Amino acid sequence: MTTLRIGTRSSALAMAQAEQVQAMLAAHGVAAELVTYTTIGDRILDRPLAAIGEKGLFTKELEDDLLGRRTDCAVHSLKDLPTEMPAGLVLGALLPREDPRDALVLPNAAKAAGLGDIPTGATVGTSSLRRRAQLKAARPDLHVVDLRGNVGTRLRKVDDGVVDAAILAAAGLHRLGLRDRIAAYLEPPHWLSAAGQGAIAVQVRAGDGTVGPIVARLNDAATWQTVSAERAFLAALEGGCQVPIGALAAAGRLHGFIAGLDGTRMVRGDDRLDGNDPVGTGQRLAARLRAQGGGEILATLRETPGAG
Repeated sequence: MTTLRIGTRSSALAMAQAEQVQAMLAAHGVAAELVTYTTIGDRILDRPLAAIGEKGLFTKELEDDLLGRRTDCAVHSLKDLPTEMPAGLVLGALLPREDPRDALVLPNAAKAAGLGDIPTGATVGTSSLRRRAQLKAARPDLHVVDLRGNVGTRLRKVDDGVVDAAILAAAGLHRLGLRDRIAAYLEPPHWLSAAGQGAIAVQVRAGDGTVGPIVARLNDAATWQTVSAERAFLAALEGGCQVPIGALAAAGRLHGFIAGLDGTRMVRGDDRLDGNDPVGTGQRLAARLRAQGGGEILATLRETPGAG
């Protein structure tokens, strides 16, 4: 193999992530080129993600071409990658994780101490049901609206007054050199991120004896351990971007929650992270929260049109 073909979405953030993989491969003496895609989630911007009703909104096109051998690997934001992958594809590596927290963004790079500094009745934009539920739980006075588009588009909507504030992943802002746009970080465990948030995943074909070992050189063991617990928690609850579920493994513990769409019902808890069995940790916490009322919340969500 002379040049590895890397599949990536064409947004600025996705390209920055793929270029990071490309640079790491180059450091191992492996040349790579980027093959860009526009996914279903990129094309349909006039509807909330939960209303589109498909899995793999930001990954399917890349996965199809990886399976079809038109590319050799694919780079994703791990939080966009469903816990159940298509047959024939596996995670080949996870890069060292960026900051997994969510961030509050205000107009004109204003700063804040936290959500309490948002004015009463303000409009806050987010495309995430997880963020929406946490916002409504913490600040029921806020008007939460759907905010779609790439990072630059969402920032412009904040500055143009379309919304008064927005919640974005801190990792994306960091990778795009936009730390100055962060008004405040939303701190765990009170506020939880999406499972795998901040981690870059490299997906490969199962059993690929050429590409698999090359990509495996990039893997970060600590990241793999923590996100394995988070994704096992999510998988055990059969959750995804259409269900308000948060999970974060940090400082030796796994934190998680299950919430209703309006944030009025929320079950949360934590457990010690077993470094020898992170998947088991996620599964055990999921079972406990399901038994403590999370199962009822999930059942209600799945009976709600456009959710679950």
